[in-house]
Amino acid sequence: MDVSFTHVSLWTLVALLLTWTVVYVTNRRTKGKKTAKLVDTAAEERRDGGADVIIVGAGVGGSALAYSLAKDGRQVHVIERDLREPERMMGEFMQPGGRLLLAKLGLEDCLEEIEAQKAVGIAVYKDGQEAVAPFPVEDNNNFPYDPSGRSFHNGRFVMRLRQKASSHPNVRMEEGTVKSLIEEKGVIKGVTYKNGAGEDTTAFAPLTVVCDGCYSNLRRSLTDNNAEILSCQVGFITKNSRLAEPDKLHVIMAKPSFIMVYQIGDTDVRCGFELFPGNIPSIANGEMVTFMKNTIAPQLPPKLRKIFFKGLDEGAHIKTMPTKRMAATLSEKEGVIVLGDAFNMRHPAIAAGMMVLLSDILILSGLLKPLSNLGDANKISEVIKSFYAIRKPMSATVNTLGNAFSQVLIASTDEAKEAMRQGCYDYLSSGGFRTSSLMALLGGMNPRPISLIYHLCAITLSSIGNLLSPFPSPIRIWHSLRLFWMAMKMLVPHLKAEGVYQMLSPIYAAAYRKTYMAATAF
Repeated sequence: MDVSFTHVSLWTLVALLLTWTVVYVTNRRTKGKKTAKLVDTAAEERRDGGADVIIVGAGVGGSALAYSLAKDGRQVHVIERDLREPERMMGEFMQPGGRLLLAKLGLEDCLEEIEAQKAVGIAVYKDGQEAVAPFPVEDNNNFPYDPSGRSFHNGRFVMRLRQKASSHPNVRMEEGTVKSLIEEKGVIKGVTYKNGAGEDTTAFAPLTVVCDGCYSNLRRSLTDNNAEILSCQVGFITKNSRLAEPDKLHVIMAKPSFIMVYQIGDTDVRCGFELFPGNIPSIANGEMVTFMKNTIAPQLPPKLRKIFFKGLDEGAHIKTMPTKRMAATLSEKEGVIVLGDAFNMRHPAIAAGMMVLLSDILILSGLLKPLSNLGDANKISEVIKSFYAIRKPMSATVNTLGNAFSQVLIASTDEAKEAMRQGCYDYLSSGGFRTSSLMALLGGMNPRPISLIYHLCAITLSSIGNLLSPFPSPIRIWHSLRLFWMAMKMLVPHLKAEGVYQMLSPIYAAAYRKTYMAATAF
């Protein structure tokens, strides 16, 4: 009886192992067939007129890229989670350099019919003083374009871009939520997504572009790059109001950091300011409104304070949004490109994020244009590497300037830090070459790293000179040394993060100038 039971148990175990082996092999084959089927389906879709490029996200970047590629004859499939008009408090200012790039992409008319406001410069306020710094108009041979910016409702601008892109016959824009990327042996073949009807489906293309913003979920599957939260932007819109000087971006050097007030529509004014983590009052219980009225509003000049109070008294909707910083990192996977805030972020203090994005799109479109086959992984890899290098003169300049400028704007009781802050205000308000050159840099009209380094060093030396006046006492010398050290800490880590060689290499500078100057021939 025991022997028989043992034999039965052994045979049962053997049978189970054989069954498991058969099931495992069958599943592996089935999975392989499914993968092969997906790849074959992708190839069949392309033969049948499927997409050349899939773009995930139809914000500023996704829409602009879709239109640019469509003009070059590419079939583009854009998948956007929500095609309703977005409500954002970022991306509301287009620098002059951004307008130039927008024009080159054939999208300048998207700034029309959205009540976009012309901006000719910035007005800076500090301790009761006011300085106006205009975008340079004269001696501007390197920027043959109207040197003015535009401020607007971001959502309206995005909708105009979507309309322009979807109007092109080569663009298919669809509402859907992308769940994951389809990958085979390190190559991205397409995406899986839930369409507007709630059905799980797939889309394939030789090239996939991830452009789904700062909260990108797909970025995690492509790089290990994480965004650093720097601060929090708080803002609201005052309705039925118009600034006395609507053609300027008003920047107040306040406490704890800067306040911005600017016109974004014929009768809409954006009011916003920066706070830091751990010191953010609650909106829900009314603490934020009280904080704004008692702490922020009194620091505004009288001509702006009335509009600020009007919005609060009328119950304007208050929004908060984190400001983030993230260096650009290339994915090792093939068949995919990451763009926009999913790829690279900087502090929004100089309102130049869209300009960098449009610059990236112009460069990438130009590099992809000669390629007849986007499925050639080696050529696409070469394009991506070239794109990463060529973008540096613009992106690294703006990233470094934005991150450094944001640190200078933070109020402090430290004498050295305050001297740097005052020196920045004095430099910007001095007029002449210093103001015009710095404004050309801020406006993206002269995106050169050398110019950036020159101005940051000049501001530092000017601040040290003021600190040492009227005579260099020991304590003043000590604060001057500390100021110099702080300036280097602002500049050097950012330069290192961006890549000093790529920033300053004459080869990459020449390649970018070629792209940038080509942008003037619209």
